[in-house]
Amino acid sequence: MKFYPLIIMTLFLGSCANYEKFRQITEELEIPTKIYKADYNQTWQAVIQVMRKYDIAQQNQEAGFIKTRWMDNTLEVNFADSFGSSDAVKAAKYKLVVNVVKGFRASREVTKVTVYKRQLMEQDFLQGWKEVPTDSIIEKTLLYRIERLIATDNRLKDIDKAREKEQLEGSGL
Repeated sequence: MKFYPLIIMTLFLGSCANYEKFRQITEELEIPTKIYKADYNQTWQAVIQVMRKYDIAQQNQEAGFIKTRWMDNTLEVNFADSFGSSDAVKAAKYKLVVNVVKGFRASREVTKVTVYKRQLMEQDFLQGWKEVPTDSIIEKTLLYRIERLIATDNRLKDIDKAREKEQLEGSGL
């Protein structure tokens, strides 16, 4: 009986630490998201094509997510901050998580794509890995590439439809 308040207090304090991390993510970090006027399969194929250059650890079309393995970007981080005031980092790595969700807007199917980048840096071996906020450049670039692939695919479909219509009219049917 004497230990119940201690256990409850420990759980409460542990949950406060989790809340602080969640609050930081929701208030300070805006996860790049884009809604495309395309069906789920078309968007999924565009996402797969864009993510082809990354080392994919998990991929599930039914659940709508792709997760990459950790990728080293120490050189990029040190080069980008070479003229800055901070010291060079010992190591840096990141992973990407892409979520694809089907939805409807005014009875038309749309797809929402979210790209989340988790960036870890290590200044020295004593401090260990620390999570740092991302600059969102990779995420926004991936969303732009997906958008361009979908637009190109739609344009090609329109050209094929026009060609079919022209052939039907030319054959007298």
